[in-house]
Amino acid sequence: MTNLELVLNMLAEASTTEVSRKENPKSFPHHRVVAQKGGSVAGVAKKKLEKETGRSVVGASNYLPKEKKTQIKNPYNTNFPH
Repeated sequence: MTNLELVLNMLAEASTTEVSRKENPKSFPHHRVVAQKGGSVAGVAKKKLEKETGRSVVGASNYLPKEKKTQIKNPYNTNFPH
């Protein structure tokens, strides 16, 4: 994960928090709308940056070294590949 990916993730989270404070959602559907609005802010920033630089923000690298990764098993679906 690149530094730009981390920054855009932080922007999405911070934007969602601010929209949530403004709208004060009370139901799950409203929370979903708020999350989409917050994520959209980062999505627009990502697209604009990619257009300006001519390259993708998303990188092939992973933030964690291979030995630090953990596998999480899905307790609800045993057919899901782990």
